[in-house]
Amino acid sequence: MTTSTVFPHVRARGILRVVAGLFLLGVSSVAAHAAGCGEPIEPGQHRLTFQSGGVEREAIYVIPSNYSGKKKVPLVLDFHGSNSNPAVQIGRSHWNEVAEREGFVVMALAGSLKGELPNTHAWNVPGVTAGQGADESAAIRQLLKLAKETLCIDGTKVYASGYSGGGRMLSQYICNGFGDFAAAGFVMGLRAGTPVEENGVWQPRRESCQPSRPVSIIAFSGRKDHVNPFEGGGRAYWRYGGEVALNRWAELNGCATRASLEAGENADVSTHTDCRAGTSVVSYVIASADHAWPARTIRFQLASSKDDKAIREVDATDRMWEFFKASGGEMIATVAIDAACADTQKTAAISDGGQGARCTRTSKPDSNVPLVSDDL
Repeated sequence: MTTSTVFPHVRARGILRVVAGLFLLGVSSVAAHAAGCGEPIEPGQHRLTFQSGGVEREAIYVIPSNYSGKKKVPLVLDFHGSNSNPAVQIGRSHWNEVAEREGFVVMALAGSLKGELPNTHAWNVPGVTAGQGADESAAIRQLLKLAKETLCIDGTKVYASGYSGGGRMLSQYICNGFGDFAAAGFVMGLRAGTPVEENGVWQPRRESCQPSRPVSIIAFSGRKDHVNPFEGGGRAYWRYGGEVALNRWAELNGCATRASLEAGENADVSTHTDCRAGTSVVSYVIASADHAWPARTIRFQLASSKDDKAIREVDATDRMWEFFKASGGEMIATVAIDAACADTQKTAAISDGGQGARCTRTSKPDSNVPLVSDDL
C-alpha cells in the first residue's frame, strides 16, 4: 500500500513538550522513551514531503507489519543512483522486503538535482557536483531528525546503503563528519573523498574525507562496471579505483593489520576486522558483475563466528543487513556462489579456512529496474 503523507510535526512537537514537562517534574525515566514511541503507524510504503533549507524534499518510508510504536526499531536509509528515484531504488534493493521480515524501518530520500529522465533525480554531492542543487547533507539530517521524532527508532541502530551516485553521496556525507550511521553499505559507489592527481596517480584528497568517528563499511563492486570502474579511471568524479577507496577507509578506521583475502571463481573478498571501535571494512569484488545491483541469483555464504556454524546463503541486500546487525564484526563471509551447488563441489568448511561452494552464476540486473545507461 502506498499513501501520501506529511510527517505530523505537530504531534512530534507535542510529544517533545510533554517529555520536557515530565523532566521538570523529575520523572527521569522518560529519558529512556524515544520521542516517536507510543503510537502505531499503518504498515506499508508511504510518501512524505518536508522542508529543508526552504526547499521541499520528497522521500519514501516503509513501515513493517509488526511495527507497534512501543519498541524501538532500526532504521536503514537507502540512497538511489543518479537518474533514478526512491521508488525505483527500493525496487532495486528490495530493502522493503528485508524490513518486513526483520522488523525495521526503511527511508529513501530523493536527490535535489533533476535527472536526465522524467521523474528521476541525482545528488548534489559536496565537492563534486557542478549542478546548483540543494544542501543534501542538511536534508539527510532533517530526514533523520523527523524519523527519530515521529517514529520509534533506536538511535544506535541507524544504517545506510547507497547505490552508485547514492553511494558517492553517502560516502561524502560520512567523509564530511556526519556520524549518524553505525554502518554503511555501498554498491558500485564507494568513495573516500574527492579525487586528486598527485605525481601522475589518482587518489582521494585526504582533507576531503575526515569522518567524525569510525564506521563499519561493506562494499560490492563489479569487475565489468564501466560506469564506476573498480580499477579506476572513468569520469571526473571517479578517477581512483575501488581498492584505493577501501584501503583509505581501512586507514580512516584505524585498522591494525592488512586485510585477509579470499579468492573465488566469481568473487574476491577482503576483510579488515581489527579496526577502531569494533568496526570493520569488507569488500566483495564480483568478476561477472557490471553496474547493476547484485541480483538475487548471486548468493553469499554466511556462517556464525560463534557457536552456530551452520552455513546460510543470502543475496547482497541480506548480506548487507547481516553486516549491519553485527556492526560488521560478528559474521564470516565467503565468495558469491550458486545456491544449487552439488555436494561434490563443496570444499573445506568456512571455519577451517575453506571457501565453501565454488559454482557460480552470472550477475544480471533486476528485471523490474529500468535500464539507464547513465545511472551513476
